[in-house]
Amino acid sequence: MKIAIGSDHAGYECKTVVGEWLISQGYEVADFGTHSKDAVDYPDFSHPVAKAITEGECTLGVLVCGSANGVAMAANKHEGIRAGVCWIPEIASLARQHNNANVCCIPARYVEDEEAKSIIEAFVNAEFEGGRHARRVGKIAHHP
Repeated sequence: MKIAIGSDHAGYECKTVVGEWLISQGYEVADFGTHSKDAVDYPDFSHPVAKAITEGECTLGVLVCGSANGVAMAANKHEGIRAGVCWIPEIASLARQHNNANVCCIPARYVEDEEAKSIIEAFVNAEFEGGRHARRVGKIAHHP
């Protein structure tokens, strides 16, 4: 599985740690930056991650910024992207199981690196349950 990762300056250190960890776990990683702590704009990294998923280059994505809200909002502008803010492993699992999320957004200012790894592990290992959840997820893209 190939996972797209990206962050702004607030999430740079966390993204770097989890990117290296994902590689050590046997995943292929496409790192869309940022590549330093210099101030940048989070949409510049959210959009390429989302595009990599919608175009089939990557299966899942991980985005990291200070609160995770900005990267999630930017990624969710893309049709077919369901980015969820995940701050504990249980939320990450539910995002996949119930919402068929394909991007995990982590709030770097509120989550330690080891917890971020646990969140991503839960996200990647969970599977969409379908059933009643499929009907609900379908309504996300097809609103009245």
